[in-house]
Amino acid sequence: MISLLCTMKIKLLTDSEQHRKLLDTMKRFNEACNYISKVSFESKTFGKIGIQKLCYYDVRERFGLSAQLVVRSIGKVAESYKTERKSVHAFHEFGAVVYDQRILSFKGLEYASILTLEGRIDVPMIISAYHKGVLQGRRVRGQADLILQDGSFYLLLVVDLPDGTPFEPEGVIGVDLGIANIAVDSTSEVFSGSKVNSIRARHRRLRKKLQAKGTKSAKRLLKKRRRKEQRFVRDINHCISKKIVEKAKGTRSMIALEDLKGIRERTEKTVKKAQRAKHSSWAFYQLRQFIEYKARLAGVPVVLVDPRNTSRTCPECGLIDKKNRATRDTFHCQCCGYAAPADNVAARIIASRATVI
Repeated sequence: MISLLCTMKIKLLTDSEQHRKLLDTMKRFNEACNYISKVSFESKTFGKIGIQKLCYYDVRERFGLSAQLVVRSIGKVAESYKTERKSVHAFHEFGAVVYDQRILSFKGLEYASILTLEGRIDVPMIISAYHKGVLQGRRVRGQADLILQDGSFYLLLVVDLPDGTPFEPEGVIGVDLGIANIAVDSTSEVFSGSKVNSIRARHRRLRKKLQAKGTKSAKRLLKKRRRKEQRFVRDINHCISKKIVEKAKGTRSMIALEDLKGIRERTEKTVKKAQRAKHSSWAFYQLRQFIEYKARLAGVPVVLVDPRNTSRTCPECGLIDKKNRATRDTFHCQCCGYAAPADNVAARIIASRATVI
C-alpha cells in the first residue's frame, strides 16, 4: 500500500540538567558539521562515503562525538552540498541534530531515549491526543531531528501513514481561495477571512509599537509573540481543510483547487499599498498543502485547474468579461444578467473546469 510521510513535532519536557546535556550535544554536533564542511569544500569531496574516509577518525578525536553522531554529522553536511557547491556551508550552533534508531529510541509514547555527550538520557515527551492516535501502531521512521525553538527542545518525527482507499468521484467541489474570504466552495459555503485579517492587523500594530519603543522588555515581548500569529493562521487552515475534505468524502466528490503557483509575484505590481501586508501574508499555499495531504489520507481525489478568469466567467452562459465583476464582492453577467457573489461564481467555474479535465 502506498503511504504518506507525515512529520510530527513532539515537545520534550526536559529538566535543567537534561536541557544542558542536549544543548551541549547540539553545539558540539554543529561545530563538527562546520569542520566537516570546511574539509569537504577544500578537498572538493561532497559524497557521504568520500567525506567519511577523509575525516571520520579526526572528527571523533577532535569533538568527542560517538561513532553514530559523527556519521550523522557527515550525512548532514553531504546532504547540504547536494544543491549548492560554490561556497563553503556554515551551520548554526543551534542547528538541528540528526538522530537515527541507533542513538534514539522510544519507551512507549511517554519517553524518548536520546544519546548525548554524557550518555543516554530518558526525556518525557508531551504528545497530544491527535499525535497519540497517529503514532499508535504506526512505524516511526528511523531518522528524527532534534531542534531548539524558543528555549524548548522538540523532536521532528517522520511517520508512515497509509493512503485512504480511493473512490470513483460522483461530483466535484470547487474551492476558490482568497483573502477577504479564505475559501469559498461551490456548494456556497464561505470560510471568512475577517477574523484572520483582524488578528493580523492587531499583530502588525503591536509589532510596530514595540519596535518603535526598542526597550529590552519590548524586544522580549516581540520574541515571545513572533510565532503566535503563525500558529493562529495554521490552526485556521487546518480547520478549513478538514471541513472541506470531510464534505468531499461524505458526498463522494473530488476537490478542485486553483493552481496558484507564482500568483503572488504575478499580482505584486497591481496590489495597492494599503493591501500589501495582507497580500504578502496570504497563506493560500499552506491551505492547499493541508487540503492535499488530508484528502490523500481520506482517499479523496484532488485536481488543480487554471485560475485565469475564474471570477470573470459566467457559469450560466460562459461569457468572459472583465465588466462581469464590477466590484471585488459582486458578479453580474453583461450578457445573460446572472448575478451572484463573485467568490461563489469562481468556485463554480473551478468545479466545472475540473469536470472537463
